[in-house]
Amino acid sequence: MTRHGETEYEAEEMGVSGGSLTRLGRQQAREMGERLRSERVAGVVCSELSRSVQTAEIAAGVLGLPVRVRERLQEFGVGDYLGKPFDPVFFHQVLGGWLEGDLAPGVPGGETGRQVVDRVVPVLQEIADEFRGETALVVTHGGVILALFGLIAPGSPYAPKHEDDVPNGATYVFENDADGWRVTGAS
Repeated sequence: MTRHGETEYEAEEMGVSGGSLTRLGRQQAREMGERLRSERVAGVVCSELSRSVQTAEIAAGVLGLPVRVRERLQEFGVGDYLGKPFDPVFFHQVLGGWLEGDLAPGVPGGETGRQVVDRVVPVLQEIADEFRGETALVVTHGGVILALFGLIAPGSPYAPKHEDDVPNGATYVFENDADGWRVTGAS
């Protein structure tokens, strides 16, 4: 699983969609594809948000694979913050809680960490079942990754160190088998 490449947005206010990869973001996506060549990736799946699709298309081009866009992999809903400036104190507190395993906090009018994982994990399970025994690249978003770590592996040595530590293009290895989900690597 990876976070999309660096993105520039049409406005400074928080939105639901939008954003295009910067030159650096496109480079991050290409480098991600190059890094994953030796992994024999069997499929590339991404959220429907443009920054995720662009990242997936570039990485998949390097890997020689098609991209499948899936609903429910998108970033958490910003609720009452839609159209407002980013509030670093509030969001750092909420996302930091998710990373530590407290998925109860959420964005007023938006989603809690629990709602994020309840939305995303069934899609990840479908992808894991489809690519059983193979590697699939899933391109998603920082908040989703933080919530998944909080559910699956809080305190993992592979986890981000804090809520601002999910770099664009960072890749985390989430594995699934009969015993459930675990995190086994990061790059």
